[in-house]
Parts: sequence; C-alpha cells; structure tokens
Amino acid sequence: MPHHPSPSHPTLLRCLLTRRRVVLACAAVTVLAAAAALLLAAPTTEVPGRALLVAGARLHPRPREEPRAAAAGRSPDDAPSLPPAPAPPPPLKAKAGLPSKISPALSMFSAPVPSPAENFDDGSAEEPEHPDMKEDPLNESAPFLQEPVSSGPPTVSSDVSQDPNKSGNAEPHPKPQIPLWSTAADEELLYAKKEIANAPLVFGEPDLYAPLFRNVSVFKRSYELMERLLKVFIYHDGAKPIFHSPELKGIYASEGWFMKLMEADRNFVVRDPNRAHLFYLPYSARQLEHNLYVPGSNTLDPLSIFVKNYIDMISAKFPHWNRTKGADHFFVACHDWGPYTTKLHDELRKNTIKALCNADVSEGVFIRGRDVSLPETYLKSARRPVRDIGGKPAAERSILAFFAGQMHGRVRPVLLKHWGGKDADMRIYTRIPRQITRRMNYAKHMKSSKYCICPMGYEVNSPRIVEAIYYECVPVIIADNFVLPFDDALDWTAFSVVVAEKDVPRLKEILLAIPESRYVTMRSNVKKVQRHFLWHAKPVKYDIFHMILHSVWFSRVNQVHQVEQH
Repeated sequence: MPHHPSPSHPTLLRCLLTRRRVVLACAAVTVLAAAAALLLAAPTTEVPGRALLVAGARLHPRPREEPRAAAAGRSPDDAPSLPPAPAPPPPLKAKAGLPSKISPALSMFSAPVPSPAENFDDGSAEEPEHPDMKEDPLNESAPFLQEPVSSGPPTVSSDVSQDPNKSGNAEPHPKPQIPLWSTAADEELLYAKKEIANAPLVFGEPDLYAPLFRNVSVFKRSYELMERLLKVFIYHDGAKPIFHSPELKGIYASEGWFMKLMEADRNFVVRDPNRAHLFYLPYSARQLEHNLYVPGSNTLDPLSIFVKNYIDMISAKFPHWNRTKGADHFFVACHDWGPYTTKLHDELRKNTIKALCNADVSEGVFIRGRDVSLPETYLKSARRPVRDIGGKPAAERSILAFFAGQMHGRVRPVLLKHWGGKDADMRIYTRIPRQITRRMNYAKHMKSSKYCICPMGYEVNSPRIVEAIYYECVPVIIADNFVLPFDDALDWTAFSVVVAEKDVPRLKEILLAIPESRYVTMRSNVKKVQRHFLWHAKPVKYDIFHMILHSVWFSRVNQVHQVEQH
C-alpha cells in the first residue's frame, strides 16, 4: 500500500501554505482593482479651477516672479455640494478629447497686474490705459500658439473678426437651441411667455413711470413672473480669484456687484440645479485680465483658453450645459475684453446669454435679442455704492454741453477737433484746466450742464452714461452700433439723445434744435430713471441688480418661445 503522509508532514504543510498565499494575493489584487476602478469613475472633489488656471498661466510665464498658490475656493460650509443629476434621456456621450477626470494641480498665479488709473482729473470716470482691441489685428494661423509680435497694444487674434456680420450694422439672428430633453423649468418658462404676451394693460402704476418704458404693461407682468418663478443655479466650481471674487470699485464694478449680490441672494438662487431656469457662470472678466494677461504679449489667448477649459470642464462634469448647448447659461462681464474671451468656444459665444458692457453689434459677438447690455457704473466706494447723486434744477444749468476725458478711440479726437476751446457753450476738454477746476471740478460741471457728452472710448460703452444719469444731466450718446442698457425694457429716447458719429460736427446744432420744453421733460425723466441704475448693499425692487437679472430672464423666456415655435 502506498504510504500516506500525516497532516503534520513538513512537505505538505509547505504546499498548503504556498497555495493559501496565492489565493490571498489574488483576492487582494481583485479588491485593489475594483477600488481603483471606482476611484477613476468618481468625479474629482478638487476645485477644478486650479487645473484650469495653470492652462492659461503657463502659456506666458512672467519673468522674475515667484509662482503663488491660488486662494482656495469656497469651503464646504460656504457652498452646498451639488446633488447628483438624474440620468437624462437619452444618455449623453462624453465629448471627444475631453478627459474623464480633471486632475488637480497647483495654481501658477503671478502677482496681479497693477490696475491702471481709473480716476481722471477731479473724479471723472475714465477708461483705463489699455489700447484699442480693434487696431492692427494679428494674422493668426494657430490661435493657441500666437507669438507676440511687438510690445505695442494687444489685439484680437480671433476668427470672430472675420465674422460676416462684422461689417456695417448687420446683426446675427439668434438661433433657438432645442433641449435634448424637457424639464419642469421649461414648462414654467413657456407659461411665463404666454402670460407676458397677454399682459393686462397697466394704468397709473405708482411704482413705475410709464414714459420710461417701451411697454410698461409687458415689463410689469414679466417682472412679476420673474419674482415668482425664476430660479438660478450658481456653479461652485472654480478657485479664487477669478471665480467668486467680485471687484466692487472702479469702472468695471458692475460685474463685481452683480456677482456679490447674486451669490448672496436667497430668493432666486437654488441648490438643486434640476429646478433652475438659468445657470450662472461666476467668473470675472476683470480678474481674468489681472491674473492671466501678460503685458506686452499682444494676445488674449491665455484668457480665452482659460475660459474654454472651464466651459469644457462644466460640460463634461455636469449634464446641464449639454441639455441646451449652453442656451440657459449666462455670465456677466463689464471689462472691454469680456466678449473676446469667448472666441475659442463656439457654444459659449453663440448660445449663452452674455451680459456685456461692451454691447457692440458690429463685432459679431454681441447678439441683439439674446445678449444683455450691461450698464457700466463707476463706483468710488464699495461701502457706499450710491453717493453724491443729484444736480442743479433744469433752470439753473448754465452749460449747454460738457465733456472731459482722454482722447482714445475714433470719436473723441473728432469731438475735440470741432469743439475743443472753440465755443463757450460747448465745454469740451481733454483735461480741465487747473484755473477752472479751482472753481468747478468735473462733478460740478456735470451737475451744471444740460447735456453731458458720452462718446465711446476704446469700445462703444462708457461709464459716463450712468454717471450723467446720477448727476441728472441728459446723456448725449455717441457710439454707433451700441445697444443701450436695458434696451429690452427702457425707451432711451425719453431721457437721452443719441447722435451718430458722423454728426459730431453738427453737435451744437442738434442740441439747440431740441425745444426747451422737451429738454425739461428729458431732464425730469433722467431723475425718474435713476432708481433703475442704483446699486444697493441689499437689493431693492426695480434697482440695477433686478433690472440686469430681469433682462437675462426676459431673454431666456424669448428663446424658449422660439424653441416652441420650431
């Protein structure tokens, strides 16, 4: 009989132990592989803006500056976590070329670019010393790799400049974006559109002065529905300072104040994105300039690449952008370069609602009927955004027309050539002479003038328009192709004068042809419209915060109407 070893035999024990190690090792490998798969599938919890900041900053590193880590984004206590979005029908496919996960990386912020002087002479609102973006465009074959050509003014290196709508006054017609699937928010917008179309006539409304509006009945009904229905979701992704960092002083304060008040809102903002009618992209065009633009580089590519990467991340991480291709998303940018930073992302440029101070329809970026003209407001104090408003009564305004400012852009040199120092009624200056400022500074000139000349600077927008309204001086706007703020609601002919650029030589003739009774009415209307352009630490009904939000809401309602018809 064969010999059977006992269980205690040393050879058998070694075999059993070896097999046990193999089994345990295999089990461990299986568990580790499963865990790794789960980690790869899970969305990153890091602030994705950190990785995005590197994408722009590394293009043109600033010499002799030590990189700093960016300020951290919102803490979990400050920003609620995003609820998981339900799987939409049909399932969305990931965009080609987009990573399934954005790897966190340290930010490479250099020291911020010093802000240019924003105060001119005795407190006037003046555009900063950045050059005209439309002069000497770069001949660009590779927009991501454009090399600086000189140390001169930065230019727009973009196919946007080749847009067929750029010539003349042609405007691109907004095309509706049909959602991939409908939501309850869509149904509410369609309901609102029908209600607004059938708005009851308003007579003697004490809170609204009808002559200021295109149609006060439509505005009142739309505003009521906005207050009752509108829900906005704010993306919490993105690190400071470009995201969630409002700048509350200077000529670009509009984008900062809107961000501050929107993020603090408790009436319109919701935590659940599935309830939202609108999605707010809370980045600052001013901070993009501060932190990503390289002086002397002659290119805005780092800013455009940063914005493109951010939108790509949003569309890859969440389903909300892809549902409408961005048509229910909006951003607010007062910096002149705001429109140009959208050039590398077609859906951002063509579909979103862009609230822009630089509302120039001739550039092929701002789309009338979809985009919103944002008022440019020059604020000297973050603690007291409203101060020193008002001016002399109409009968005590002894100056016919007044302007003082730098001679940049195409209009101001012509204005100075024809009227500078040539007519006592036309106080047109580059810099107010010192002997005059001792008696009457910039603000007193505006408060003592019938008409305040508001010519375009580098771009069509100017903070002087709102400044004139604050000082109860009738604005005279000289900027062809400029869509005026709140154009969807306000009738600017009731409280301002618009003069074509070619008519600058006839400026005095045009102003003197306005009957005195008409001027008195316009000046009275300027005082009445003031309330719609005032910032408040705590927003009040019909103020500038609510007017901006209403314009975005009204645009979205109109787009849903177009989708319904198609």
